[in-house]
Amino acid sequence: MLIVGCGDIGMRVASGLRGRVHLMALTSTGERAGALREQGVRILRGDLDRPASLRRLAGLAHRVIHLAPPTPEGWTDTRTRALVTALRRRTAPLALVYGSTSGVYGDCAGARVAETRMVRADTPRARRRADAERWVRFFGRGSGAHASILRIPGIYAPDRVGGTPHKRLKAGTPVLRSEDDVYTNHIHADDLARACTLALWRARPQRVYNICDDTCLKMGDYFDLAADLYGLPRPPRLARTAAAAELPLGLLSFMGESRRLDNTRLKRELKLVLRYPTVTQGLGSS
Repeated sequence: MLIVGCGDIGMRVASGLRGRVHLMALTSTGERAGALREQGVRILRGDLDRPASLRRLAGLAHRVIHLAPPTPEGWTDTRTRALVTALRRRTAPLALVYGSTSGVYGDCAGARVAETRMVRADTPRARRRADAERWVRFFGRGSGAHASILRIPGIYAPDRVGGTPHKRLKAGTPVLRSEDDVYTNHIHADDLARACTLALWRARPQRVYNICDDTCLKMGDYFDLAADLYGLPRPPRLARTAAAAELPLGLLSFMGESRRLDNTRLKRELKLVLRYPTVTQGLGSS
């Protein structure tokens, strides 16, 4: 099995599969090489921004988890295109799982969102992910590979760098008042890693899955809940007009989309039993 993109989630996948399958990881730097070797992972040198370095990937693995982020600028994801182009050189059956983002749905005005909803990516970041999804589908249809897409919302975990709202709460960063607030979705990093692994064996071909827990909260309520758990003051509330003047654009972009993801397929088809069904359980797991 090959992991492409060995950040926090890739490392959790490797840890969960240690000793069960032969693991390989594609990396362009030696930053995580030591930690990967400790998990019994064979290191493959390659750079998604240099397609020629990926030629050796063809035929090396029967199952691939692609978690690498897209290119940081533009409207397309040349990295995913380079990866699937390299993988198409193999002839044996292959399963590919791609970790995308729920941001490809765009703003849904708080509606319940199933995987059949039309994609409407509104930000450059989400459009690059939507482009990556198209390449994954093209790869599956053109090669006969068993390709599936995981649409992932906010990832959290107490043992993940930046994986809790603690720092933001300490800083007193405001959130929107309830009448202006948006619904947000979450998945604990450990449950996400398990979903990635299960998808390799249980996902249906060319299938999309929302990967989220059972929590249904607006963003401000999530921060209030976390503040209460940590014994910190709840964040101040602002009207949207005031927030636009006070908060950075990157943060505002997450406050401009509201949706409630449906995780029925995750449970019914991937048969994932969530270890942390709610953020209350997950934030309190440290």
